[in-house]
Amino acid sequence: MTTEAPTLSELTSVLADDGRIARPPRRSIPVEIRLELYRHMRRLRRLDTRLSALQRQGRIGFYGAAFGQEAPPVAAALAAAPTDWVFPALREGAVLLVRGLPLVTYLAQLFGNARDPLKGRQMPNHVASRSVKVVSWSSCIATQLPHAVGAALAATKLGSDGVVLAFLGDGATSHPDFHAALNFAGVFRAPVVFVCQNNQYAISVSASRQTASSTFAIKASAYGVRGERLDGNDALAVYDAVAHAIDGARAGNGATLLECVTYRLGAHSSSDDPSRYRSAAEEARWRERDPVQRLGRHLEREGVGSSARDCEIDTALDAELERALAEVEGEPRPALETLFDDVYARLPWHLVEQRAALGGIAAERAARGR
Repeated sequence: MTTEAPTLSELTSVLADDGRIARPPRRSIPVEIRLELYRHMRRLRRLDTRLSALQRQGRIGFYGAAFGQEAPPVAAALAAAPTDWVFPALREGAVLLVRGLPLVTYLAQLFGNARDPLKGRQMPNHVASRSVKVVSWSSCIATQLPHAVGAALAATKLGSDGVVLAFLGDGATSHPDFHAALNFAGVFRAPVVFVCQNNQYAISVSASRQTASSTFAIKASAYGVRGERLDGNDALAVYDAVAHAIDGARAGNGATLLECVTYRLGAHSSSDDPSRYRSAAEEARWRERDPVQRLGRHLEREGVGSSARDCEIDTALDAELERALAEVEGEPRPALETLFDDVYARLPWHLVEQRAALGGIAAERAARGR
């Protein structure tokens, strides 16, 4: 079923808070997709809970959870084709898991140990993998956006019909790279979908201090790209909007800016205390719009969900996580000689000499140890 496109000030939603279909999506969303959305969202919440605890215990160095805003990364990952590339921000780690990255590999990158394909070189929580076409995010806010546009234009030049997803937060819209990326995407009709997670705060700075515009989506008009503002706590609305935007980009219709209005229920990161800048009453209001519970209520109405089924899902997810942690956490640090791997296609002479010298030092230490 098709519906008219919403205005930039209207908040597009599919589900009512009680789980009813309030507005039919532009396309039919099979029940199998809805169940997969729900499972991955529950998985992300349980994973975030466990990994946040590991950070507090000093077992991993840093973590940024997606509590309360699980719908956009999961729904966007399911809506994209496996051949589409993703340029994430801080809270899109679930995209890799939805796209099939093994949990053990994901965790190894968080621990930065010998099982980590990136050999422990990446900053904590900057999980990435070419195998699922997800690029590492940058701590320098918004810098991934011009990169995403460049990748999208490169795909077009190579004759590919690939689309690029570029995630950002509301705070990224205040940075020059946001302007450069949107402007370039508009002028050159790049096949890129910008997914802005407006979770109300850029660390401690509220969305109202980021812009005087009525919405973030309305900024799309100035750059000549399509814009839409949607309920980011409605997984079906996000899935529908991202799929629609990707179809348009793949058909040659250019870029889209999607503003997903959501809320970060937890802290910005493991270094943050949100009680210093927002009220408990505000948090409580948003907890009533919990995206996981909302989709769960919908599935119950459809006769394919129940509390008993939730328990089965959670038990299986917890067992999977504990097995993966037991397998990966005890691994040693990456071997020192891997410093020279994956740096140059052909190692230059001075690094060849340094690698040989390092090997000699290691052999001497080993001999002394004997």
